[in-house]
Amino acid sequence: MIGVSPRQLPEWAALVGHAKELAKTDLRHLFAEDPGRLAWSTFEVGPLHIDLSKHLIRQETLVLLENLARARFLPDAITAMLTGEHINVSEDRAVLHTALRNGANLAGPVDGIDVGVEVEKVLTRMEQFARAVRANQRVGCTGKPFTAIVNIGIGGSDLGPAMVTKALYDFSDKSRAVYFVSNIDPIAIDEVFNRCDPETTLFVVVSKTFGTLETLTNAKAARQWLLKALGEHEDAVEKHFVAVSTNADLVSSFGIDTENMFGFWDFIGGRYSVDSAVGLAIMLAIGPERFRSFLRGFASIDQHLRETPLSHNVPVLLGLLAVWYRNFFGAQSQAILPYSQRLARFPAYLQQLTMESNGKSVRIDGATVDYDTGAVYWGEPGTDGQHAFYQLLHQGTVLIPADFILFAEPLGGPDAQQDLLFANGLAQTRALAFGRDDAELEELGVPAQLRPARRMPGNRPTTTILAQRLTPEVLGALIALYEHSVFTQGVIWGIDSFDQWGVELGKELASELVPILTSAGAPVLDPFDTSTADLVSRYRHMRGRPT
Repeated sequence: MIGVSPRQLPEWAALVGHAKELAKTDLRHLFAEDPGRLAWSTFEVGPLHIDLSKHLIRQETLVLLENLARARFLPDAITAMLTGEHINVSEDRAVLHTALRNGANLAGPVDGIDVGVEVEKVLTRMEQFARAVRANQRVGCTGKPFTAIVNIGIGGSDLGPAMVTKALYDFSDKSRAVYFVSNIDPIAIDEVFNRCDPETTLFVVVSKTFGTLETLTNAKAARQWLLKALGEHEDAVEKHFVAVSTNADLVSSFGIDTENMFGFWDFIGGRYSVDSAVGLAIMLAIGPERFRSFLRGFASIDQHLRETPLSHNVPVLLGLLAVWYRNFFGAQSQAILPYSQRLARFPAYLQQLTMESNGKSVRIDGATVDYDTGAVYWGEPGTDGQHAFYQLLHQGTVLIPADFILFAEPLGGPDAQQDLLFANGLAQTRALAFGRDDAELEELGVPAQLRPARRMPGNRPTTTILAQRLTPEVLGALIALYEHSVFTQGVIWGIDSFDQWGVELGKELASELVPILTSAGAPVLDPFDTSTADLVSRYRHMRGRPT
């Protein structure tokens, strides 16, 4: 069915009619008409409790969505992914991030690689290195132990490790600070230099090709900073730099011993790589045992995806609900609202995971889509967001489904504040679902002329994800839940969720512009559009260069 638009399917038409029918009701009525609603709309998966009851759905809705999934051969697509078929069509690659946590279902080598064996080899090497650093056995060129780890990467080589390290700070070794540099803005790496001592700083350079412009620029700046202080030591770069890459030649030419290179494979996409060697900084922070626990969290969701029927398959249901709101209710965005300060970077992480995966307008067969695909993902931690953008969620003119991520236990601080935090998150899901009508406002004594402004329409859908505590295992499960939801959406839409050609053109044009911006003589600007040529001239003038 790859060559068919899902809009042509009778299962799609059935959902169009069903959405029109549901638009005539509201969540108050949906709860009232079905006393057993929780029985079919709440789930336990791995360490997570998932509540879908506050969605604009009936049990019939899930049946109709499952019918669409079967019409798009989702079960076959899940098997194809887990067994190493080349489902990344435009790059002719397998998609095996699940193999990083034993979640794949491989009968033999993939593309000549014994995947399970190779993954375990890299993981074992990572563990040996992390234990040596954490035990102060691996030290810098002057014999001092490392007190700072600096991860240099961008995109998936930064967002994942940075988010996870922040989220799991309470499980980390506090004797070492971990910093992340991604932005090519020179102030970003300069701020890190100002906090670090060259003698006790270890740099982890993360780039699959070891040719990413931003990463290599920052890595060269770090090498220069290190050599300025420790240049008399011939082994300064060798002792203070390690690489996560597949390009041994470029790693070696940079000055890094390839014995200190940790690899991964073409079947691991950047935004799906946090549990690979890309997570070396995480392992250095939380230790190998907790990193293994992190992987077990992923594996619990992988197993659920592999073994659970579609009707009760939670990541599949989340993906189908995303399609439901995007295509049948016109929702353009999805809010991610973690009620945990440690998950402050989780919405940004999901932005890349979802928007780079499903921000596509062409199907796998090359045809232009005639339906909406990926939504905009965004969010902030509660309760900060409540005092910023929740007004729009409650009373705005657009429908924005929201995921609330809640925890029962705090990671630290006054215990009573966790009760207040949880109460706020739970109250918001209730207010978004059921609102407040004029009868209730009258009962509260609100004057008639003020009731329109105070009226809360409700009927705003939310998912509630509840866990006991934010642990490595719970975080791994959360990430995998969204990974497989994204995959489900892509299968329904018939797009390739695992390439990202949209980011390449800007990189190419930037490489062309750099010599134009920096040349000693006045540049030739004829090939450029008038806007670009004018801005180049203005920039060169501001930098004191001839125009």
